[in-house]
Amino acid sequence: MKVGVVLNPVAGGGRLKRHWPEVAASLKKHFGDVDLRETQASGDAERLAIDLAVNGCELVIAAGGDGTTSEVADGLLQAFAETGRKTELALLPCGTGIDFARGLKLPRGIDATLRHIAEGKARAIDAGRISYVDDHGALASRHFINIASLGLSGATDRAVNADKRKGRVSAKALFFWRTVAEFIRYRFQEVSISVDDGAPIEAKMALVAVANGRFFGGGMMIAPDAELADGQFDIVILRAAGKLGLIRDIRLLYGGRHRNPPAITILRGRKVVVEPLGDKDKNGALVDIDGESPGRIPATFEMLPGALALRY
Repeated sequence: MKVGVVLNPVAGGGRLKRHWPEVAASLKKHFGDVDLRETQASGDAERLAIDLAVNGCELVIAAGGDGTTSEVADGLLQAFAETGRKTELALLPCGTGIDFARGLKLPRGIDATLRHIAEGKARAIDAGRISYVDDHGALASRHFINIASLGLSGATDRAVNADKRKGRVSAKALFFWRTVAEFIRYRFQEVSISVDDGAPIEAKMALVAVANGRFFGGGMMIAPDAELADGQFDIVILRAAGKLGLIRDIRLLYGGRHRNPPAITILRGRKVVVEPLGDKDKNGALVDIDGESPGRIPATFEMLPGALALRY
């Protein structure tokens, strides 16, 4: 099997890079020679994954955090659309956010994880595609495999990614405190949410999450009942309420204990359209795509059942 690796050398404060002799030895033991590519900037992992897939790699290992994993998955899905040949994805998680990997219950340790990948079989999982408006006002789209959302999460993503403590402190603590800080100054936004062919829901919201996986925000179990291969999104709507009540609801979200609070609605569906109501500048909520915030609504989220082959 021809194997490629996309390494983010700064993920997790550079932990994988610092331990590269150990990682390289484990890769050699389990996979033989691999085609290693390193990222240097945002967007590189997507481009490198496309190149590895087009050049015949049957398995590509994303070595990094959620951002790296998401970009690699996006690249592999684009390569499949071009070539018709499906390349398997695997994860060697290390980063500020490893929420997608958290839901897979991978073993601890580099060698144990790589052995698990080598001995495992690929399983078909769902993916999503989001269309949105980028920061330059142009229409854009990309794939996601974990969670795409909007509102407070988009604002928090930008704050976390700009925080100089990223990679040096606990991801869960950083995300929680940046969420609280952004929440204090966050202005709730009015949006229209349509799920499949249902009637639009108008809501003044703090957060809307369209979930394939269960975790985001450094360990927040936003969608406790989500499954990776059921062909459905779990859509979680956190409505505007008193700020003390919402702080309580955010705490419930971290433990996945939010199925019944009145400010939270959970729906299921295959297509979600979210549009700003009234003033588009005021209510054009920022989007979050697997831990990155590249633009804002209006946005359309589409389910791609069984689109990705994940080895875990």
